[in-house]
Amino acid sequence: MSRLRNLNIPGTLRGRSRPSQTPPGGDDQEPPYNIIPVAAVRADHPSLRVPEVRAACAALRSIGGLRQPPWSPWRPDYDLLDWLRLFFGFQEDNVRNQREHLVLHLANLQMRLTSRPDNIEALDVTVLCCFRKKLLWNYTLWCSYLGRKSNIWISDCHDAVSDPRRELLYVSLYLLVWGESANLRLMPECICYIFHNMAMEMNRILENYIDPNTGQPVLPSVSGEKAFLKKVVEPIYDTIRKEVDRSKNGTAPPGAWSNYDDINEYFWSGRCFAKLSWPIDRRSSFFTRDENRYRVGKMGFVETRMFWNLFRSFDRLWVMLVLFLQAAIIVAWHDDKEYPWQALKSRDRQVKVLTIFMTWSGMRFLQSLLDAGTQYLLVSRETMFLGVRMVMKIVVASLWMIAFWVFYGRIWSQRNADERWSQEANRRLVHFLELAFVFVLPELLGLTLMIIPWIQNFLEERNWRIFHLYTWWFQSRIFVGRGLREGLVDSVKYSLFWIHVLATKFLFSYFLQIKPMIQPTKQLLKLVDVKYEWHQFFGDSNRFAVGLLWLPVVLIYLMDLQIWYSIYSSLVGAAVGLLDHLGEIRNLEQVRLRFQFFASAVQFNLMPEGQLLQTIGNKFKDLLHRLKLRYGLGKPYQKFEPNQIEALRFALLWNEIIAIFREEDIVSDQEVELLELRRSAWSDSVISWPCFLLFNELLLALRQAKELVDATDKRLWYKICKNEYRRCAVIEAYDSVKHLLLEIVKIDSKEHSVITDLFEKIDRSIKDGKFTKQFNLSMLPEIHKYISKLAKLLKDSKKDEGKIVLALQALYRIVIREFSIDGEDQLASGGRLPFIDAVELPSNNQFHWQVRRLHIILTSRDSTHNVPSNVEARRRICFFSNSLFMNMPHAPKVEKMFGFSVLTPYHNEEVLYSKEQLLEKNEDGVCILFYLKTVYPDEWKYFIERMLREGKVVKADEDDETMAKLRDLRLWASYRGLTLARAVRGMTYYHRALKVMAFLDSASEVEIQELAKRLDSAGQDGSTNKDHISAMKCTFVVACQLYGSQKAEKDTRAEEILYLMKSNEALRVAYVDEVPTRRAEKEYYSVLVKYDGQRQKEVELYRVQLPGPLKLGEGKSENQNHALIFTRGDAVQTIDMNQDNYFEEALKMRNLLEEFKTFYGIRKPTVLGVREHIFTGSVSSLAWFMSAQEMSLVTLGQRVLANPLKVRMNYSHSDVFDRFWFLSRGGISRASRIINISEDISAGFNCTLRGGKVTHHEYIQVGKGRDVGLNQISMVEAKVAAGNGEQVLSRDVYRLGHRLDFFRMLSFFYTTVGYFFNTTMVILTAYAFLWGRLYLCPAASSSNDNKALGTILNLFVIQLCLFTAIPMIVESTLQHGFLQAMWDFMTKQLQLSSVFYTFSMGTRAHYFGRTVLHGSAKYRPTGHGFVVDHKSFAENYRLYARSHFVKAIELGLLLTFYASRSHADKNTFTYKALTISSWFFVVSWIMAPFLFNPLGFDWLKTVHDFGDFMNWIWFRAGVFTKAEESWEVWWYEEQDHLRTTGLWGKLVEVILDLRFFLFQYGVVYQLGIPAGSRSISVYLLSLICFFVILGVHALISYAWDKYAAREHMYYRLVQFLIIILGALALVALVEYRQLKVKEIFTSLLAFIPTGWGLISIAQVLRPILKPTWIWGRVVSLARLYDIMFGVIVMAPIAVFSWMPGSMQTRILFNQAFSEGLWISRIVSAKRPKVHL
Repeated sequence: MSRLRNLNIPGTLRGRSRPSQTPPGGDDQEPPYNIIPVAAVRADHPSLRVPEVRAACAALRSIGGLRQPPWSPWRPDYDLLDWLRLFFGFQEDNVRNQREHLVLHLANLQMRLTSRPDNIEALDVTVLCCFRKKLLWNYTLWCSYLGRKSNIWISDCHDAVSDPRRELLYVSLYLLVWGESANLRLMPECICYIFHNMAMEMNRILENYIDPNTGQPVLPSVSGEKAFLKKVVEPIYDTIRKEVDRSKNGTAPPGAWSNYDDINEYFWSGRCFAKLSWPIDRRSSFFTRDENRYRVGKMGFVETRMFWNLFRSFDRLWVMLVLFLQAAIIVAWHDDKEYPWQALKSRDRQVKVLTIFMTWSGMRFLQSLLDAGTQYLLVSRETMFLGVRMVMKIVVASLWMIAFWVFYGRIWSQRNADERWSQEANRRLVHFLELAFVFVLPELLGLTLMIIPWIQNFLEERNWRIFHLYTWWFQSRIFVGRGLREGLVDSVKYSLFWIHVLATKFLFSYFLQIKPMIQPTKQLLKLVDVKYEWHQFFGDSNRFAVGLLWLPVVLIYLMDLQIWYSIYSSLVGAAVGLLDHLGEIRNLEQVRLRFQFFASAVQFNLMPEGQLLQTIGNKFKDLLHRLKLRYGLGKPYQKFEPNQIEALRFALLWNEIIAIFREEDIVSDQEVELLELRRSAWSDSVISWPCFLLFNELLLALRQAKELVDATDKRLWYKICKNEYRRCAVIEAYDSVKHLLLEIVKIDSKEHSVITDLFEKIDRSIKDGKFTKQFNLSMLPEIHKYISKLAKLLKDSKKDEGKIVLALQALYRIVIREFSIDGEDQLASGGRLPFIDAVELPSNNQFHWQVRRLHIILTSRDSTHNVPSNVEARRRICFFSNSLFMNMPHAPKVEKMFGFSVLTPYHNEEVLYSKEQLLEKNEDGVCILFYLKTVYPDEWKYFIERMLREGKVVKADEDDETMAKLRDLRLWASYRGLTLARAVRGMTYYHRALKVMAFLDSASEVEIQELAKRLDSAGQDGSTNKDHISAMKCTFVVACQLYGSQKAEKDTRAEEILYLMKSNEALRVAYVDEVPTRRAEKEYYSVLVKYDGQRQKEVELYRVQLPGPLKLGEGKSENQNHALIFTRGDAVQTIDMNQDNYFEEALKMRNLLEEFKTFYGIRKPTVLGVREHIFTGSVSSLAWFMSAQEMSLVTLGQRVLANPLKVRMNYSHSDVFDRFWFLSRGGISRASRIINISEDISAGFNCTLRGGKVTHHEYIQVGKGRDVGLNQISMVEAKVAAGNGEQVLSRDVYRLGHRLDFFRMLSFFYTTVGYFFNTTMVILTAYAFLWGRLYLCPAASSSNDNKALGTILNLFVIQLCLFTAIPMIVESTLQHGFLQAMWDFMTKQLQLSSVFYTFSMGTRAHYFGRTVLHGSAKYRPTGHGFVVDHKSFAENYRLYARSHFVKAIELGLLLTFYASRSHADKNTFTYKALTISSWFFVVSWIMAPFLFNPLGFDWLKTVHDFGDFMNWIWFRAGVFTKAEESWEVWWYEEQDHLRTTGLWGKLVEVILDLRFFLFQYGVVYQLGIPAGSRSISVYLLSLICFFVILGVHALISYAWDKYAAREHMYYRLVQFLIIILGALALVALVEYRQLKVKEIFTSLLAFIPTGWGLISIAQVLRPILKPTWIWGRVVSLARLYDIMFGVIVMAPIAVFSWMPGSMQTRILFNQAFSEGLWISRIVSAKRPKVHL
């Protein structure tokens, strides 16, 4: 459908003709090439005709007088890269790959020169010099850091003469080293070390050094075939591989093995030169095989798993919070003072506040202990000073702590002795303040440097020893993390933001959290003889009760800064969005109002800047022009007449966008006609606006004419011209009617001359201003009716000429007799009726299109909002229209733009849906095709319409079996799923967009006008002949890691990938090929392939051997790394396969890449953040919730992080990287095992630490698909939360926490790991509160803490409401308007979004907490599929038992006990709000998996699910049994994190499990058996009873194992004896201890948590218990507990299953699919068809 994609362009644009293509299989075919056939420089290829390409090739071939390698003969066609290959032993395909890479990049650099060089056939020296500096800048910094002289023997002085050949050699050598280093590319300083030594050897060759040992010219130490791979890469790779093996698949402690970062940081020290030497010494300890004696070891940082890492990394934050809390409590203790400054007037209070220095010194002492305890492995003979510093820090910190205690004690001793503040006491106070001043002096210096950031940047970036000596005490010297301060203006902005946040937080905390707690605390401490209902361990003191009272308040105090950050960031984000002009065009009505400015906006933003400089001149005029465009000042649209080149350019672009909409089936054929901007051949005096803009305009003009029938021409025309579209509609309608009548009436007829005279009369009257006087305007509606009737007759496919003649006669009569005041019927004479035999109907397509357009203008009454009807099409038009008026850089010409690549990693996901997948039904009779047809009904209708037009189907209601055979249907379905095909289609839009823009850049006005005429008349297809330019600028590589094995196994995915390559000429596929060798080993290769249209087959382009298996760390990162060598250009965009792109957005890629030239503060960006649109939001309610969450927390959040907070990382998979900047700094992702499981944000950490800049831009967007089922979403949440848990112990987070200034550190914390930590704190607050109630509710003091309860409730409301609601509402308001935002918010609440968000909060808290304590982070596949099937109860139980169900049951148990035992008034708001909010947690965590499960409350499925659950519980595990089949296997897998956890993790786990024993402790004293006794013996006796019960259970289990199978009677006898003894014991308790029935259930309530606590502790002690008989009893008891938990969870589901289930399904899905689903279940075999 797209008409520019294959258009034949005439004239100069075409250039030379393409070389004739040899038929497939010909003998004279050239070797395959990737983009440019560099190897065949004499070939007739368009790219080789580009002067810049020829210049780059010539520069590489400038061998000159270089000494030739002695080992192989020199050929005339060799170049500099061949020279390097022969000397240093690089692989031939690596050389071929980098040759094209280098030629392409140098050519692009030369194209971008502002002034063309005198000799265009020669490479400009400045191009080479700038490229060399950028590529080798990290190497230069590394040499400076190590104090080594750089081996780049070229002077960078301005007056120095550069040697182009030497420049090329250095660049080529680095690229060859990088291109063949495989996994070593992830270690940039390792690459620097290799390059440093090889550059030195190359210098000696270039300078003709003589080897003193041989007397011959010096030769490199590494040479021969594949020598670089074998002698340099493989040894280091083997070391990495051995260290990875030590990780035991990621289960070993992180400190026990060295990851990529450790080995890279080995090269941050000069000892790498001494120990590795060059050539590499394989005897070095770096390579030794003796694992017990020598290893690389941990370098720079030791990752130690413990929860204290949050304190270590962000100690400044915790110091601030703790010190303020302490000071606030001290000040607020004077509760008679309303304001803190009143309390501080007291000298006593002032001195007590000084205790914060004692706390501060204590926290510094703790920090020093933690540093030493976690980093001691770094101490060695080479790093002895590090150990000395650790010890000295501990000593100094302890001395500070002692000094503060002593000096503070001396103050009060003197004060108490003098009983007043005497002079001596004040003198001692001054001494304490002097000591405190010395203590905070470093902090004051840091504050000064933060205020003047450039000073710190200057000092840190200099390698001065004096500065190193000063900073040695505070932090280790490392290569990264230097010069991270932002500019002064940016520092002021984010400082002001955080000052406001902190001020609000501290005011709120003081007046509404801390101060209200003081009075209840004092009263509680004053209480004596409090009668607790259990044994007291703390005597008569109530301090334990006070601690429990304060615990939830302190937890909320520590976490509520996250809430205030969320609120302020929402407001600031909205303000930034408004300033960026987001959301100004929200609907098609606003598009209609702005459309008249679109041509100017497109010309201004999307057309090359060079064409605009003549009219703009400077930036001020540029700004004025933007204001005119944005607000319609000066009406710039009037500059564009319909035949002007700018209008034609815009029309071509707009029509291409609409044509692609039609390709994507989001608009219909009719809507295409309404949306297209085509020139009217019948009216060239005005712009032929798209029909949807002219709806109803002519009718409104007629109404105005009727109302102003007595007005003058001028007044009437003035009224009409107030609306531009109405003016154009009137003129075009008049011109079109004139042309229509003259065209259908024969030229040689009398009627034709009469009509001509009539229109000439009308034209004269208009020109003379007498139209209203010479014609009766009241008859215009009648004329309109007859003309409309005529147009309708003419547009019908079967035309009735008789009716047309009658219509013409009627029209003629009314015009002559009634419309024209002095009209004369010239056709009355002659004796025949007029227009008989005078009508001749044209048959060309242009005529029919004009008639249809005229009929629409004449009759349309529809609202603009209905065209297009598809929601996605409307959204895309609105966003594109809005973006045209946003601030963006001007677009350069295509040939002068930055080149870029798109890189998509692919593992084994769906490529295209097969026929079987589309038609395969689930148990409810629902298939994917049925699902898509009902969820996307309009797009299905448009698809069928297209298939009928193309003749691929014969009827609209074709059956599914026939339809599924069409590849078009498979593509249609795949483009609506999360498939590789969708990502490939979207990313190849870049190539198509560049071809269109390349044509528009260089085409002349005549060519564009000719093209427009041909498109309007014929709509023909052809080619722009600009393919080579777009190919040079844009490359698309898909890293299909398993493509080689898929081809070998004849996997259908391989065939589908080949089809995608065949269909998309720009697509390249990189994969890892495994080739068996003779020694039963394998060789591994990075391979790049493409589809060759000339050969009609897949061809291999490059094959670079790897040192071993690709996957050593995180597979996705290494997959990207291996394919990165095949990318091209200055930038690379990382796109996941669940993403999409849009043609209209691809047009703005040139603008986005220009951002790399712009300074943001003191730096240019190295990562360009791109906005993402979640296109799966309409699939289900869960998808909508996720889309809203993404919009508020991600889109808005990243906007604020980029500006003003300046800490945006690489959160988005669609970000654009400065390719050469990252190429030399470790790549675009990190790959260390487990630590970098969130590989994308790790790249952001690396970027920030190395001085990069990440920005965010919202004038361009890409699509992104989110998972749509609860289980899929939960797995994603679990992966992200676990990834953040791993980041807590990473070196990147530690270094950023210490090296960023204080306010950027706060931004970093609360938007990364802090967000998940504070989510966990919310859950812990609920636990702390309810467990505290368990202790306090039976006590007499529980009535004194109502204010504390109120405070906690307020914070719960803020957390659950403001924390999520405000960002969502604010961002939705910005995008869609306030009323629509409120409507969406209320709709989400009715669809139970709060349940989903609460459930997700539990998911994040569980996996983050578990990972921080124990590890166990892993990649969790989600499937990326549609959710149309019911998930069984057993599957949901496996996923959520430990993360949600058990926790919900625990909270429910606490709430039940609190409700039954609390003395509080149950009618108070405090009690009701507490219980309702807490029960909401319980209900959400239990019910969400079933509320959002298709048919979750269907009775038959519930019954089936329970049976399946019990079968799963009792299934006996075997060797190959999976967790999905057996409870026992799943139970063991759930304990994996305890097998790998450290001592800290086990200790914390046991301490947490002890809380279950506290429950029994609180309950047993409530029974009647103790008879009021509060002795500890009561609890001990209850424990004995519990263990007796466990013994009985063990006895029954033993009897079952021994007797149940063969001697069944013995088993029955054991059961009988136990029942008798149990009954006797029960009777005795009832008779002698007055045991009541209610207390029996209460006892069970007490024993159940204790049993679960014992099971949990036994799991921690598994290595000790498993060899004993106890372990079997633990497993048996755990099975019973899971049965009990399953029954508890299943009970409410069974109740709800009796209710009608359609409501639940309609909440989950949209209504169309819900209705279709129920129809499908009733009529299982006859699914409803969607008809046109």
